Amino acid sequence: MTRPVPRITVIGTGYLGATHAICMAVLGFDVLGVDVDREKVDRLNSGEVPFFEPGLPELLTKALESGRLRFTTSFAEAGAFGDVHFICVGTPQMKDSHAADLTYVDRAVGDLAQHLHRRALVVGKSTVPVGTAARLTELVRRIAPAGEEVELAWNPEFLREGYAVDDTLRPDRLVFGTDSAWAEEQLRTVFASVIAQGSPVVVTDMTTAELVKVAANSFLATKISYINAMAEICEATGADVTGLAEALGYDDRIGGRFLKPGLGFGGGCLPKDIRAFAHRAEELGVGQAVAFLREVDGINKRRRARTVDLVRELAGGELAGARVTALGAAFKPDSDDIRDAPALDVARTLHEAGADVTVVDPVATGNARRAYPELAYSTDAIAAAAGADVVVLLTEWSQFREIDPEAMGAVVAGRRIVDGRHALDPAQWRAAGWEYRALGRP
Repeated sequence: MTRPVPRITVIGTGYLGATHAICMAVLGFDVLGVDVDREKVDRLNSGEVPFFEPGLPELLTKALESGRLRFTTSFAEAGAFGDVHFICVGTPQMKDSHAADLTYVDRAVGDLAQHLHRRALVVGKSTVPVGTAARLTELVRRIAPAGEEVELAWNPEFLREGYAVDDTLRPDRLVFGTDSAWAEEQLRTVFASVIAQGSPVVVTDMTTAELVKVAANSFLATKISYINAMAEICEATGADVTGLAEALGYDDRIGGRFLKPGLGFGGGCLPKDIRAFAHRAEELGVGQAVAFLREVDGINKRRRARTVDLVRELAGGELAGARVTALGAAFKPDSDDIRDAPALDVARTLHEAGADVTVVDPVATGNARRAYPELAYSTDAIAAAAGADVVVLLTEWSQFREIDPEAMGAVVAGRRIVDGRHALDPAQWRAAGWEYRALGRP
């Protein structure tokens, strides 16, 4: 017997939601994206992705032309249209607290539930504190006209910015948190083509599914901060953290991925997720179990301050009046996301210390300018470096990795560079007469 093909809605059309909606339509489903932001909905319906993500604009055009994808602001339309509803709204860190702000999740689920008049599955993809799914199940069944015919499941996302399309269409795993065989069947139908390509499926309860994402991010953050803690030791002893990381990476029990020293992590996931995880653990009375995450966060922040120190040292011990070219604004390459971006944090700190800072980024300058209008911006690294006393690499865009040190050396006031990402070849830059410094290297 052939399973009926469910119609899908995606609530929230930010980075996660827009990517998920577009990819589901490309996989052949009829999809309705929902957002309260009329401007965002209009941009998506006109074929414009409101953020930078390689490969996604082309897929949006394909999905819209197929007639399988459209966007709306109407929850009533979503309730009437969909069989499986994915919740993809943000869970930012609360102001004045490390807790996750669930305002948008609660509102989205509540606004949808009141329009669910028949059997449907609501699937959470947002990163939430453990226990949220159980609470939302009660909320949905209390509000929805269909009552207990509406079920909830959890399907955490594991998107990497810059690789979101591939991570959606060819994920390294799918996690289904469900309470019923019917809910699991619906999820298997939605992801049938993905599963057929070989992506493993982990079926578990909703509580465990909620924990998977924050546990994964906490582990990755810990690994990044671990090697950066070793960089602090290397700085104190004269050892080289890059050689240390290489040697550790050959151990199969450790592995080399995420064992890259430098400025540390940022973005909209790792920082706020580890803080929210630690906060929730304290609420549950088990805060000691993840108390180390506070130090993981602290190590990460110290790398930013240490990068500023290196720039100050190269500037002769005084930042006031120094001209600094900061290469990078986004928290990582192939993204225009500046949330908790180490690059902009360093640039802002340099500016507040009196430096004349120009920030260069291929795609994130618009977002950065709105957040930090006091800084100067450019998309041309060589032009921005004219007259610079110090250059500091803060985001490892390929354009910056490929800069000719002789060409840049011809325009700067002093050949001094801080490599905050260990992305440059020290020998090449030193051979061109540059004073090269990097975190954790002699």
